[in-house]
Amino acid sequence: MEGSSPTRRRRKAVAEEENQIASSTDIPKETDIVPSKRPRNNDPALARRAISLLRSRLCGHSQPLLLPEAQENERKIFELLSETIRNASNNSILLLGPRGCGKSLVLNKVMVEIQHEYPERLSVIRLSGLLHTDDYSALREIAKQLCVEHQLVFSKAASFDDNSQFLTTMLRECALSHKSVVFILDDFDLFAQMSKQKLLYNLLNIMQSREAQALVIGVSCRLDADQLLEKRVRSRFSHRKILFNPPSADDLQKLLPQLLSLPVDSSTIDTNYAEAFNASIQDMFKSKDVKNILLSITKVDLSPRHMLNFLFLVVCAMDWKYGFLSLSNFKQACVALRRQTKLESMRDASVLELYLLVSMKRLEGKERETYNFITVFKEYKSLHDSHSTCDLYPQEVCQRAFENLLDRQLIMIADGRRSSIGIEFCPVKLLVSSYEIEEGLKSSPVCPAILLQWFAHEEFK
Repeated sequence: MEGSSPTRRRRKAVAEEENQIASSTDIPKETDIVPSKRPRNNDPALARRAISLLRSRLCGHSQPLLLPEAQENERKIFELLSETIRNASNNSILLLGPRGCGKSLVLNKVMVEIQHEYPERLSVIRLSGLLHTDDYSALREIAKQLCVEHQLVFSKAASFDDNSQFLTTMLRECALSHKSVVFILDDFDLFAQMSKQKLLYNLLNIMQSREAQALVIGVSCRLDADQLLEKRVRSRFSHRKILFNPPSADDLQKLLPQLLSLPVDSSTIDTNYAEAFNASIQDMFKSKDVKNILLSITKVDLSPRHMLNFLFLVVCAMDWKYGFLSLSNFKQACVALRRQTKLESMRDASVLELYLLVSMKRLEGKERETYNFITVFKEYKSLHDSHSTCDLYPQEVCQRAFENLLDRQLIMIADGRRSSIGIEFCPVKLLVSSYEIEEGLKSSPVCPAILLQWFAHEEFK
């Protein structure tokens, strides 16, 4: 029937979510956000300039604000780069931490500062383990970037040995001209998983010579990235590591108002307007309603990247005719950001798929980082046997539901490759958080009550 179609159910669930967020607190009046003693914005052009400035800041087009721990990491990286340039030395370092915790943000900030302090003494080569999936393509990209920077002709037909010899020659020439070469390897762990690790060996081996003046910076979300290196490569690595930890909720509470504040000494923003705008921001973050919204956002993801995306949506929702941020802007951003999660996919999940997701979450609660279908099916069957529910399905049906979760990207294969011996033996991991699973179970029209009880079991706390 049309009334029970998945599309209609999804639209109804989204509408209910929007109404729930919008009705959680009353939309404030203008006097609730900007008291009458503050000047009212009568110039929409000021608001447009303020929105433009905040968007530029949140998109990284201006110098970003950093937390104290990130500032300390910034200082360490800057000192290492300065030492490499001043002393004509060779170094290597790893920047490790979860995705979105600010590794690339801090590194890019340092590169801008170091190039400003040492102009014409630095050459930067950037590689990505996601794009350059083998040693040949990676070395070819290095040769291409060196040719572009030094205005040389790049040969597309050059072999691996030709590019390797060219790299050695260019490093020698750069050292003679007192110029350091910085190699930034994003997703360093993927380079370490390449066969024979030729690229890493060649780079680190060249750096053993006094003729080179280079720095290799590896960026990875795997804390054990250095343990993936072969012995011959690891022996040439300096074993310097800088750890980036996710910020705490308290740190974010202090940083977010600063990110939305306007400079009072700017030539483009009126001082009175900037002071009134900043005062309204401080009042906003003290309100219980905004704190509840931020709490729901941080439950999904506490990374700075996620919070910057949220603040960008808040600024985009601002009414330039009004000139100040309001609580409704935060609510609109919250709804828009939630639509980008896996919640919509979970609303249309079948009962069996929900059982499998909860079973996987229970396995994670037992400190199982990865698991395959066989393990998940055993956990699902043990749940059924202990409570004698009527929702018991054959293994073949469960496997089809398992594959459907893979297709909908609610789970993924842990090593990125499907096993030739069968999908049921491939290690997988969840792509949804505990909060998203809980919200998905509550919003699902087919979720049985017993499943919510299983999820709320003390093992998940």
